[in-house]
Amino acid sequence: MKSIDSIIGIASTALNAQTVRMNTIASNLANANTVSTTEDSAYRAKRPVFKALMNEEMTNVGAQYVGGVKVHQLQNDPTPVRTQFDPGNPLADEKGYVWLSNVNEMQEMVEMMSASRSYQNNVEVANTAKLLMMRTLELTKS
Repeated sequence: MKSIDSIIGIASTALNAQTVRMNTIASNLANANTVSTTEDSAYRAKRPVFKALMNEEMTNVGAQYVGGVKVHQLQNDPTPVRTQFDPGNPLADEKGYVWLSNVNEMQEMVEMMSASRSYQNNVEVANTAKLLMMRTLELTKS
């Protein structure tokens, strides 16, 4: 049973990481059309950086296991921000330009599909481990 607990624990760390990824994507999409007065204040897309938990002991509902994944940090996407000539915008600088975010909506949609599939795969792993645990318990009753 300990190995099945480990499988569920590791899958749960992956579910948490993919949830952070989906929330980050949602934030990026929400800020895709924002403009700013300066390059420094323009919104930059965020990207989660995952870290494998190879030798770190985790605790999940009392079960001890080693392994999993976590979000190590969120980094700004290095893609440069763009300018747009919009002299009627109240945020335009003295030359009539506003700074746009560097969010690429198509890239975000691809990231969202990937994160959703990863999340679904880890739900399936946890469900399969739970099913195996239930079947093992049924065998011990016989």
